[in-house]
Amino acid sequence: MTIKNFARLCGCNPQTLRYYDRVDLLKPAKVDPWSGYRYYEEEQALTFVKIKNLQSADFSIEEIRVLLDADQDVIYQAFNEKIARQAEKLQTIKRIQQSYQSEMSNMEKKIKTVQEAVSQAMLAYDPAEEFGIDQKEYARIVDNVNRAFAEWSPDGIDFTDYFESHADCDADTEEEAWFLDLLHNPEYEVIYEKHGWVYMKDFLQEFADLKDGGEYALCLELRKGKANGTAFCNTIIGILLGQNPGKKISLSCNIVFSGDGQNHFWLLRRK
Repeated sequence: MTIKNFARLCGCNPQTLRYYDRVDLLKPAKVDPWSGYRYYEEEQALTFVKIKNLQSADFSIEEIRVLLDADQDVIYQAFNEKIARQAEKLQTIKRIQQSYQSEMSNMEKKIKTVQEAVSQAMLAYDPAEEFGIDQKEYARIVDNVNRAFAEWSPDGIDFTDYFESHADCDADTEEEAWFLDLLHNPEYEVIYEKHGWVYMKDFLQEFADLKDGGEYALCLELRKGKANGTAFCNTIIGILLGQNPGKKISLSCNIVFSGDGQNHFWLLRRK
């Protein structure tokens, strides 16, 4: 029987049979060595039915290949096991559906808590000595931070226009290890560094011009008691974003305690 006639018998198109041949599920009974024509035997239609049904039941090609030579009892058992797995998967999806809204609500509460903590930390911070800016300019930075949080959506956010802050001056060993990993990450390059400085205002303008589309990480080692970490980071980032208007810049700020009592700063850019 030609492939065309066999396809008509099976109720499929020849392309399907060629595919089954290619993946070693249903080989022709004979292939003419001269013309390359495929010929099938009528009984192979039973194998086709087996393949089609197993495939429709979401068995993989590998699973089907194993079951092709199995008897009917083994195949029915495979169907039962597939049904049991799908039933378990369905129950899992239902449990996720039931917990979805509560998890969303909990995350919204966590986000609000973070927003309030950042806002309070910044309001309690005086940037005049460290950054040389007045309260009017600082209020503008705080407003930008609050607006960024307000526009944040738990359904997803593009951080290109905003920033992430990993500042925590109570950093533990794990945080310090993470900091060092970032500092020596081969995907980043150090484009500016400053050591032994007293105030950020003394050198901030030396690296303030950032490249459009760049992804930057600010790494600081600060002596204890230097500053409120969250406000410190957000102030730096707010100043940099304000001095690079219209640019798509990704910024993160990371602070740990200094081991030598000195202040250290690195500006890294993703390569």
